[in-house]
Amino acid sequence: MYLITGGAGFIGSNVAEALVKRGAKVRVLDDFSSGFRENLRGLDVEIVEADLRDFDAVRKAMRGVEYVSHQAALRSVPRSVDDPMSTDAVNTHGTLQLLQAAREAGVKRVVYASSSSVYGDNPQLPKSEDQTPAPVSPYAVSKLAGELYARVYSKLYGLETVGLRYFNVFGPRQSPESQYAAVVPLFMRAALHGAPVEVHGDGTQSRDFTHIENVVQANLRSFEAPEASGHTFNIACGERHSLLEIVDLLEKFCGRRIERRHTPRRAGDVDHTHASIDKARRLLGFDPRIGFEDGLRHTWEVFCARQGQN
Repeated sequence: MYLITGGAGFIGSNVAEALVKRGAKVRVLDDFSSGFRENLRGLDVEIVEADLRDFDAVRKAMRGVEYVSHQAALRSVPRSVDDPMSTDAVNTHGTLQLLQAAREAGVKRVVYASSSSVYGDNPQLPKSEDQTPAPVSPYAVSKLAGELYARVYSKLYGLETVGLRYFNVFGPRQSPESQYAAVVPLFMRAALHGAPVEVHGDGTQSRDFTHIENVVQANLRSFEAPEASGHTFNIACGERHSLLEIVDLLEKFCGRRIERRHTPRRAGDVDHTHASIDKARRLLGFDPRIGFEDGLRHTWEVFCARQGQN
């Protein structure tokens, strides 16, 4: 049995779908504050509607579970700047409760979703896992705290844990609706409706954009890789692209000019992210198969098709 926290969300639902296709039994824990039931439509999963901060509910959801994919979190750097207390309560304390419940239930391994934001304003590129973290937002601090708790539970209590530092994941099911939505779905919504895209700063800031199928692959490998426990891995493509490159490609896909509206940089943002994925290749057998342009084109096609159905 696999338990996926945040399993109705963008990443969690894609992991759930991949596991179901493998024939696995899957239980999803989600409070549906940001996840969507439609993301699980047609999937043979057990749904537990509960808040990660409800320790009794997490304990009950952990019964009979062998592996945990911990995706639940309050995401977004700007959200954490606006509301650091909630970010800490969910991402830090919620993760601690999950680890304790997993330990009590005799879970074999917990795969934990961390973030490239833990590197913060450390200027060294590419980012490697042995760099000293330098978080510059409450979100980044909360993710680093979760990593440290996971490592302690591995060393102190023998609970196998694997941390995955995601670098700017994008793909189908990523919603543009929240005020804290990620840049790719926001740009796509604007492009589809002929509206200007809002570019924070000059648009030259770059990210190691990573298609969701690469992230799903990393999660599945993390459940099984024999030497992965106790480690944290960068999950990315090992290259970087600017925000303006996204706009250029969307212009190519939709065949017309897209207006750029530049706004001030956001607090807590960093200039560039670029990952070394050598460690993930070595210990997980991770191999990103979908590159930036192909992944963006596929996401655009799915986005347009789904918007047309609404």
